[in-house]
Amino acid sequence: MIRTLQKKFTVTAMIAVTVLLVLLLGGINLFNILSVVRDGEALLSALAAQEDFGPVPRDEFFRPDGEDGLFRRSPDAGDRMSALTFSVRFDGEGTLVGSDLSRIADLSEEDAAAYARQALDSGKTGGRIGAFRFRVVQPAPEARTVVFLDMSRQTHELLRVAALSGLGGIAAWLAMLLLVRTLSRLAIRPIAENMERQRRFVTDAGHELKTPLAIIRANAEALELMGGESKYSRNILSQAARLSDLMQNLLTLARYDEGAALQDRQALSLTALTKEVWDSFLAPAELKKLSCSADLAEDVTVSGSPVQLRQLLSILLDNAVKYCPEEGSLELSLRREDKAVLRVKNSVSEKAPDPERFFDRFFRADESRSRETGGNGIGLSAAQAIAQGHKGSIHAAYEGDAIVFTLALPLD
Repeated sequence: MIRTLQKKFTVTAMIAVTVLLVLLLGGINLFNILSVVRDGEALLSALAAQEDFGPVPRDEFFRPDGEDGLFRRSPDAGDRMSALTFSVRFDGEGTLVGSDLSRIADLSEEDAAAYARQALDSGKTGGRIGAFRFRVVQPAPEARTVVFLDMSRQTHELLRVAALSGLGGIAAWLAMLLLVRTLSRLAIRPIAENMERQRRFVTDAGHELKTPLAIIRANAEALELMGGESKYSRNILSQAARLSDLMQNLLTLARYDEGAALQDRQALSLTALTKEVWDSFLAPAELKKLSCSADLAEDVTVSGSPVQLRQLLSILLDNAVKYCPEEGSLELSLRREDKAVLRVKNSVSEKAPDPERFFDRFFRADESRSRETGGNGIGLSAAQAIAQGHKGSIHAAYEGDAIVFTLALPLD
């Protein structure tokens, strides 16, 4: 129990830490990228203005206008002098007039002209080509100049910051994992111990009540043998049986809450087991004048505990018989699909807003009716626990004036 809670606590905490780190580091890197692009645009504009190329168009988002601050700085003379830049000039007919490659190394005039023509062909006044950002300006009506700024150093810095932040984030995540695992033991121990005490109380109480319940039933049956059946003896036996069912279901839930694995798992015929349980409920169904029908596929085999699966089927059929109105209908079917699918369908006189709530512990759609039928509101919870313990599922849904419980179990 402690390990299960610790695992859930650790997973939940680390999901929160992961989201926080992703948002924090992602936000820092995104802001860094935007700052570098903005500074590059500002420097490119300053370089174009320095060459006296006339009015320089500026992107509204990356405008360098404004006062310098912690996160914004206008390029100065040093920035302009150290920038790796070149420019290519064209006349009005698009003929190459000249180029200035004095402030960039390892770039031929042919490559510079190719970059410039690619920029002009794009039809944009600014953008990026490879490692260069460019700006197209028109210093005269019959001339165009393309100014380029090498951003490879800035790109390298961005990648280095991203890599360092990524490695730092991973290191912080691993450190938090160790810290959370260490602290989780202390955090969940009081809860785990409290849950363990509750589970042990239910288990011990269930076992302790078995003996007095058996004595009560035996004495009530003995009184009936000696003095004949009476309403008092019937009430005693009825309530003793109800309490016995309640304790059996509570013990089942406690066992599955503990995470106990199936001890007697074996391959068994679900068809034969279903028919056996079905036959045992035909008599009480006839007393209510129910119209009963069963359609069971042959050779449906599953792997599981015969005792627990018999309990599950008994809960479903007992629930159907109890809550089916007089002269209603009760249908049982078993099909072999990708799983073993069992459906229990019975008529209902009233509908609950959400039939899936029937699997909540001690949930009763109608308190007075539950008392009349002897329900305790925990049987379907135990059925769901058994189904999930067998890696299956169980669901409830309305079909017209009937409710259908569908059980799906893996085939063997």
